This record gives sequence, C-alpha cells and structure tokens, in this order.
Amino acid sequence: MTDQPRTNFGTPTPDELREQVEHTRDQLGQTAEALAYKADIKAQAKEKTAAVKEQAAEKTAAVADQIRVRTQHAAQLLKDTTPDPVLDKAGQAARVARANGKPLLVAGASLVVLLLLLRRSRARR
Repeated sequence: MTDQPRTNFGTPTPDELREQVEHTRDQLGQTAEALAYKADIKAQAKEKTAAVKEQAAEKTAAVADQIRVRTQHAAQLLKDTTPDPVLDKAGQAARVARANGKPLLVAGASLVVLLLLLRRSRARR
C-alpha cells in the first residue's frame, strides 16, 4: 500500500480511512449514550420530577404575587371608601385584639362550644 493520494474514484487513502473510522466511532459513541439514557428510567423520572417541581414553584410564586397585589388593591379600596371614624374604631379594635389575644381566643372557643351544644340539644328534640 502506498501513501499516495487517491484518484477521483479510486480507493481511499489510509488517512481517509482513519477519518472515516474515527467519524464512525464518534457516531457509535453518541448512539450508545442515547440508548443508555433511554434505558435509564430512574434518571428520566428524576429529571421530570425536577422540572415539574420547578414549574409548580413558578406558578405558586405567580399566584402568590397576584393574590398580594389584589389584596393590597382591595385594602386600598376599602380604606378609600370607609369613613375615617369607622377606620379609627377598626384600628382600636385590632389593637385591643392583638393585646388580648388569649382571652379573645378563649371567649371565641367558648362561644363555638356553646353554639354547638345548643345546636345538638335542638337536634335531639
């Protein structure tokens, strides 16, 4: 065999054969990697799970932002349309409720229990 260049339609030179072999090896390696990936169901499931989690987190953040904006808008509308004396009384009530949280919770729970007992006694009649 000689290392002379081939003619237009002759046999390939050794360098051309080496290039063809290398190209074929690369293609075979890529094909083997693709088949291995398709066979790895666990990895595919992990990737899909990660993608779904990311998508859910993005949607949750978007919905939370929408809720926050709408709540602020509603609060501003309420504040704009409510007379000042009512706002002052509501602010006082909120301060009292914050200062007396436990007694108010106990009173509320007692009221709920009382209402349930009354309802139960009426149902027995």
